[in-house]
Amino acid sequence: MTAVLREETRQRDAIVRIGKSLFDRGLTFGSTGNISVRLGDGTILATPTNASLGDLDPARLSHLDAECGHLSGDQPTKEAFLHHCVYCARSAAGAVVHLHSTHSVAVSILAEIDPEDVLPPLTAYYVMRVGKLPLVPYFAPGDRALAEAVLARIGKAHAVLLANHGPVVAGKTLADAQYATEELEETAKLFLMLQGRRLRPLTAEQADALRPKD
Repeated sequence: MTAVLREETRQRDAIVRIGKSLFDRGLTFGSTGNISVRLGDGTILATPTNASLGDLDPARLSHLDAECGHLSGDQPTKEAFLHHCVYCARSAAGAVVHLHSTHSVAVSILAEIDPEDVLPPLTAYYVMRVGKLPLVPYFAPGDRALAEAVLARIGKAHAVLLANHGPVVAGKTLADAQYATEELEETAKLFLMLQGRRLRPLTAEQADALRPKD
């Protein structure tokens, strides 16, 4: 087996393993959410359309070219264009996780959040793993105008929150994207739990010292 095939096999197995972990812990449900990995040759592995992240088959993952054209496997998620625009904007990104996780979506619906940075720096690990979190305005699922809106935001932050929809998170590796997505969801949960209480987030200086530099 060549090195290229070994990498592809390893990444297929990783997508299935992480998808099941996210599903089993209630971070995604039904057929919502999608995952992609950019391989060393520039092609992309992505979860198929109408597939549960809890029951993926590594052999049936969608294999796409660098422009998101379908090469093999099942038809890709209809939100594959979201992953493509992240890879276009962030050359170092090796993976993207997009979920409809409950607490993150709940925060995206609040009227009073800051669209430039949705969540305050409540914990050090949130700042280290996520950094800034811009809000992308609402577009209907599958609307290609969403790609332009994401492109306008994702170049300056490796995670964005889609209004009334959910987070899109890039990472250098699939594990990086997974951990950042999970940290975002836990921080959204904390933020909602603390509504109506006085907050003592990290100071601007404390947060700036921790933010990812990419």
